[in-house]
Amino acid sequence: MAITAASLWEAPNINPVNHKAKSIPALNPLNLYGRVFLLSWWGFFVAFWSWYAFQPLLTETIKKDLNLSQAEIANSNVLALAAALIVRLLAGSACDRFGARWTFAGILLVGAIPTALAGTAKTHGELVALRFFIGILGGSFIPCQAWTTGFFDKSVVGTANSLAAGLGSAGGGVTYFLMPAIFNSLVQRQGLSEDKAWRVAFVVPFILITATALLMILTCPDTPTGKWSSRSRDVQRHLDMRDTFFSTTTPSDKKGNASSIDSGGLANDTIQLNSRRGQGRGMDAQAREDDLLTAASWELVEEPTVESSLRAVGTLSTLTLLVVYFCSYGVELCVNSILGAYYARNFPTLGQTGSGSWAAMFGLLNAVFRPTGGIISDLIYRHTKSLWAKKALVHFFGIMLGVFLILIGLDDPRSKSTMMGLMTGLAFFEEAGNGACFALVPHVRPTSNGRSRPFPARKLLANGRAGLITGVTGAAGNLGGIVFLLIARYTDNSADYAKVFWIMGVATIAGNLLVAWIRPIPQDQLGGR
Repeated sequence: MAITAASLWEAPNINPVNHKAKSIPALNPLNLYGRVFLLSWWGFFVAFWSWYAFQPLLTETIKKDLNLSQAEIANSNVLALAAALIVRLLAGSACDRFGARWTFAGILLVGAIPTALAGTAKTHGELVALRFFIGILGGSFIPCQAWTTGFFDKSVVGTANSLAAGLGSAGGGVTYFLMPAIFNSLVQRQGLSEDKAWRVAFVVPFILITATALLMILTCPDTPTGKWSSRSRDVQRHLDMRDTFFSTTTPSDKKGNASSIDSGGLANDTIQLNSRRGQGRGMDAQAREDDLLTAASWELVEEPTVESSLRAVGTLSTLTLLVVYFCSYGVELCVNSILGAYYARNFPTLGQTGSGSWAAMFGLLNAVFRPTGGIISDLIYRHTKSLWAKKALVHFFGIMLGVFLILIGLDDPRSKSTMMGLMTGLAFFEEAGNGACFALVPHVRPTSNGRSRPFPARKLLANGRAGLITGVTGAAGNLGGIVFLLIARYTDNSADYAKVFWIMGVATIAGNLLVAWIRPIPQDQLGGR
């Protein structure tokens, strides 16, 4: 379905098979789908803001107040990502078991507690402990993506996911503006001392995080059909609707013409199956039931078990997602952590506020560049119907990201125009690559159930693709950030940022080339095409 300006506020058309929206009413919070989309990206936005709220004030104010060394700051950066890694690994399965909405709200409420306590840190150890627990908020990315995936049809899910993630990730850039602005206001207008002002500043994200979590709980459902606990009954409802579903075929279908069947977002292999079987209303009851089960396969996820989880994660197609996101999102997290200090070192006249403002641009560009990657991916898929084309786009972005990282690392620019130009190019390929990667994620193991296994409805849960793949992919990105920050930590007294950049560039190009040959989805996979 083509994206129009009116679709941003008009009520979307709904896919009758899965009750998902075929457009994104991003500017209409009164509409259910628009409200879910708004709270998805806004929840991740405020979480990302708090997660990185220390960064712009660490360069000078907090470093001076707590008497921190550069190595101690680097240690706290790593620990802030470690908690997010753990939560992202757990959040995927939590989304499958409890639903994305409750998982999302739970992460926000738990992360709000250490955010409120951030100002109590008085030693390096207390700072590290608080940043570790605030890092829980970094896991909110997983339910953000799982929630939007559950409400938007596959024709726009790449755009919805990348737009929600891009707007949310912009919180990592906004924090470089907002935290110094709040700090300066408290010092200049409220008369607080610097050592008190930075502590009080953390009250603002705490209030927003708590309010957002309550809005999710009070104003939104778990799925387009209602409560997550009723998902099993939704499967039975789909089965009860089998006659209605097949009665929508036109007279030409009686002659075996499947082209007139409204695909409604069904997988290509489902339509092909209908074409082979479809002899109009003369098909037997069992064939009808099999077809409907196949049609619903995109919307079903296997009940989480250790066996099914290992089977879904242990495929080469999943490995591809892990490697490319390890590189691209790992670069983003590392750059977000060190960019302000890098600018302050290369351009000392900027000061804490100036270097923070310039560093904010990198995160803010997520609002444009990450959705661009998802939109391009959806457009390519719409015109080619090929998942190989989607995958090729991911690797193109990844390799170009590596090129820009190497250019910055080797040149170590001392000219603002050169540095900002290269960083803008880096931001485009890195952030668009993240969007393109998560436009591919929903296609991989959407049911966590291969063709070779039985397909009993009683063992399947309706509404939404497996949060497991989203979770492990997101966790891989956090792991990448930790690895790259550890490289930064032990590279020439934690201050040779240029060297860190070219090392990340080499690793990113190598990682993408390593997995470029792997199929986008397993050959025996049911659904997702």
